[in-house]
Amino acid sequence: MEEIHLVLARNLKAIREKEKLSLEKVAQLSGVSKTMIGQIERGESSPTLTTIWKIANGLKISFTSLINNPQPDTTVVLKDEIQVLTEDNERYRVYPSFPFQEDKRFEMYTIEIEKEGTLSSDSHKEGTEEFITIFDGEVTIEVIDGQYTLQSGDSIRFKADRPHTYTNSGETLARLSMTIYYPA
Repeated sequence: MEEIHLVLARNLKAIREKEKLSLEKVAQLSGVSKTMIGQIERGESSPTLTTIWKIANGLKISFTSLINNPQPDTTVVLKDEIQVLTEDNERYRVYPSFPFQEDKRFEMYTIEIEKEGTLSSDSHKEGTEEFITIFDGEVTIEVIDGQYTLQSGDSIRFKADRPHTYTNSGETLARLSMTIYYPA
């Protein structure tokens, strides 16, 4: 893992250049000396938390934007590299493609359900919704207001803050995508 002062160096320089700010201007806004700002950007200094907070406050940015590795613009998720989760004697398989991130408010899965496979889910947090699209096979989803049988190409959205069940009601493997949205 990359050392924090190197991440800070890269992030501070990128933010400063993006905002077209000189070292002098960052020093003026933050109350941290121009010399110290330069040393931080070159990775020659491991500043205190107080100094990092001063810089963040001066630039009116979040503290974590200075110390976290930025997410890449593109992320590739290979199915073979996903840790599969199983239920119902491995007849219900969950592939978490994009796990929950606080700033995104959702998570995405690929689901495979063998013939007669089923999963009953407890209620999620109030206001949670699920968005399902069936790619192969037939799936019956039971929610409090009814039972819905969906075929390849069909989609459903439902409030998932109540118990719900997924069953492969067809004769072949069912494949679907699931997006779970969590309210703030």
